[in-house]
Amino acid sequence: MNKYPVWKYAVIVAALIVAFLYTLPNFFAEVPAVQVSGLRANKADADTLKQVDEALKAAKVDVSSSLIENESIKVRFKDGESQKNGQAAIQAKLGAGYIVALQLISNSPAWLSKINALPMYLGLDLRGGVHFLMQVDMKSVFDKAVDRYVGDVRVLLRDKKIFYTGISRDGDRVVAKFKEKPELQRAQTEISTQLPELLLKDTEINGEFVLTVLMKPETIKKLQDNAIQQNITALRRRVNELGVSEPIVQQQGADRILVELAGVQDPARAEELIGRTASLEVRLVAEEHAASRNYDAFERYRNEPAPFGTEKIIDEKGYPVLVYKTIAFTGDKITDAQAGFDQQAGGGSIVNVTLNAAGGRAMTMTTRGNVGKRMAVIMIEKGKPEVLTWPNINSELGARFYISGMPNTQEAKNLALLLRAGALAAEMQIIEKRMIGPSLGAENIEKGKNSLLLGFALITVFMIAYYMLFGVVSVVALGCNLFFLVALLSMLQATLTLPGVAAIALALGMAIDANVLITERIREELRSGMSPQMAIQVGYDRALDTIIDSNITTLIVGLAQLIWGAGQVRGFAVVHCLGILTSVFSAVMVSRGLVNLIYGGRKKVAKLSIGNVNWHNAASQTPAKA
Repeated sequence: MNKYPVWKYAVIVAALIVAFLYTLPNFFAEVPAVQVSGLRANKADADTLKQVDEALKAAKVDVSSSLIENESIKVRFKDGESQKNGQAAIQAKLGAGYIVALQLISNSPAWLSKINALPMYLGLDLRGGVHFLMQVDMKSVFDKAVDRYVGDVRVLLRDKKIFYTGISRDGDRVVAKFKEKPELQRAQTEISTQLPELLLKDTEINGEFVLTVLMKPETIKKLQDNAIQQNITALRRRVNELGVSEPIVQQQGADRILVELAGVQDPARAEELIGRTASLEVRLVAEEHAASRNYDAFERYRNEPAPFGTEKIIDEKGYPVLVYKTIAFTGDKITDAQAGFDQQAGGGSIVNVTLNAAGGRAMTMTTRGNVGKRMAVIMIEKGKPEVLTWPNINSELGARFYISGMPNTQEAKNLALLLRAGALAAEMQIIEKRMIGPSLGAENIEKGKNSLLLGFALITVFMIAYYMLFGVVSVVALGCNLFFLVALLSMLQATLTLPGVAAIALALGMAIDANVLITERIREELRSGMSPQMAIQVGYDRALDTIIDSNITTLIVGLAQLIWGAGQVRGFAVVHCLGILTSVFSAVMVSRGLVNLIYGGRKKVAKLSIGNVNWHNAASQTPAKA
């Protein structure tokens, strides 16, 4: 007899039950929903859920269910129209402190969600969505850094009371001039101490001592890397405002960023938010060149170049404005921004802005000696700067202030969203844009599913025709392998793409290959004259080493793809590596358990249903004891 330990059967049964529970959510269709998440200190809790239910009830919107899940509230609706009406009602009730985003979520029962049994995410090619490839303007990063160092060097020399005759920018360098060499030497000492990332060179030209300040190569590299990472962080925060599940925001090459949003229901809104890659700068207005205090104060410079040290920028009404090139602070100092109304100016739309400590100090230093003058808030979008507003500085400002002059409430909300979601360190431009509709995604899913089913059917026909009952066992084990793989992907909340579907097909082929190895080994032992019971035992034992060796080598390749690959290569590698693990388990444990259920309880087995075997040689031998 061939006895299989009870604990192994228990492991198989437990694995099948868990696989069934975690695969089940993938069979439920997606339904329209709204996800409510808190911003900053706000939380989506039981009180928020109560407000959501009250708002939907008051608006008479049909709701399928509402619950708190992963620190957010998810409300399911019966159709798309109810979903949009529900979003409007919830947003009106909760206000700007919450993100109320449209979503498509699984209609699986709540009890599955409570045990964290969720469907696996589908990638852009299977679910539809939008794809953006964005080019980061590294020149603007470099230019801003040089301008910033001009200001830093000037402030440092003034603080240390080092006398200089002039500080200016000359291309990619800062040039400081001195009348006396001791002053230059003091400047060198202070700059090298306070700003060690800079490279200093001193020369003497016509009796004047010149100190040239350059950024070190490693400083430039760090500057570029930081700009990419800051933009990625900012874009991820913006994507969170859309409530998209499993967004892909990652670096591609030295100066590009890839953004993929699968399942987004409002592509136009996504493009507006992601594509409007605006950055913010605050500069003082060059009022000494102004003819008046009106909008046409700089009208005479419309067709003339800006004076030295200034820049001409058009405002939202089409008027030219002269501003200094020195930047007071940039949008990366902003920690919060909210749309509001100016109660003292007839209720006009404004954006309340909060800065971090560094930004607050910069604002204080900028406004302290310039009360009564004007300060311009400049939005740079797609390489084109625009003055949003250039109001008077009525008093010394700090870390909190507001931007006035918004044309309407919607523009104030859009600007607040961009600033709140994260300022960009550098401007970006969309150089590639693709939109994949849900119908194309559904078509890809259907084709992928059909290819897997067809492959499974062909394998089934071949295995049963060639290996008979052992072929049936192999096919059942193969089905369990697919079950285990889908369950693991769901448990890990992995994102499945078309390459992932290809990896599943490859996993099926590898899994059946392991069963073929086992079955052929058993047939070989039968041909050598072993009894059926002993052939089963020896066949599984001896085939195990070969199966493990072959799968380890394949696993090494999969891990290499996972570690060094990117994008869809990593998606393929994840499914591939998991498929190797499940195929070994199903081929060795599950199929052995099934064979032992069929043959293990018999004391004598005359013949195995394993296909064509030369039983003549086997019959001439004395059967071995099982």
